[in-house]
Amino acid sequence: MDHKDLEAWKKSMDLVVNVYQITQLFPDTEKYGLTSQMRRAAVSIPSNIAEGAARKGNKELIQFLHIAIGSLSELETQYLIALRLEFIKNVEAFEMQMIEVKKLLIGFRNYLNK
Repeated sequence: MDHKDLEAWKKSMDLVVNVYQITQLFPDTEKYGLTSQMRRAAVSIPSNIAEGAARKGNKELIQFLHIAIGSLSELETQYLIALRLEFIKNVEAFEMQMIEVKKLLIGFRNYLNK
C-alpha cells in the first residue's frame, strides 16, 4: 500500500502546511514552546500514516493510525491553548480541517478493523 495514495495522508499533509503557516504568527518567545510542539504533532500525523502503511499487515497499520489520532488530539489541544493565549484568532477553516482528518483516520481504522 502506497501511503501517498491514501486520502488521510494527503489531507494530513495539507494540515501540516497550515500548522506551519498559523504558527508563523506566534510570538518569537514561543519558537521552542508551543510553535515547536504544534509543528511536531502535525508532522507526526502523516508520518505515522506513512510508517504504518509501509508495515507488513493491517494490525501494525492500525497501531500507527492510533498514534496518528493521538497526535491529532495533541494538536487540537495545543490549538485551543494558542486560542486561549490569544496567539491566534479562531480559525474555523483550520478546525474543520482537523475534524476532516480525524474522520478520515477513524474511518480508515474502522475499515481495517472489519
